[in-house]
Amino acid sequence: MTPLTLNIRTAPGGSVIDLAGDLDHDSAPQVRDALADLDLHPGQRLVVGLGALTFCDSSGITVLIAARNHALEAGADIALAAVPERVRRIFRIVGLDQVFATHPTVQEATAAWTPPA
Repeated sequence: MTPLTLNIRTAPGGSVIDLAGDLDHDSAPQVRDALADLDLHPGQRLVVGLGALTFCDSSGITVLIAARNHALEAGADIALAAVPERVRRIFRIVGLDQVFATHPTVQEATAAWTPPA
């Protein structure tokens, strides 16, 4: 078991959350609490970097869906970056690859954001 760490920073388009370690039943509340504290605005993008994720169970998937809902409620969008292949496979199986925009890196996800007109 690898403890989850999260790093939140601000990018020009909105917030970036980098997750490292295990995203599971024990750590999902930590991510959910961090999401509740984010101040997202319409037109912004929330980027969740998953490149250092070592494990993700159904609780982790649920918290990523909660992150999407939080962003949408704020009028923002969400993109996942550096999704590990084992998580990408789960997303394909359950259809979440059609729900989340994904990018190879956090930098590409933040660069793909365009300010609202």
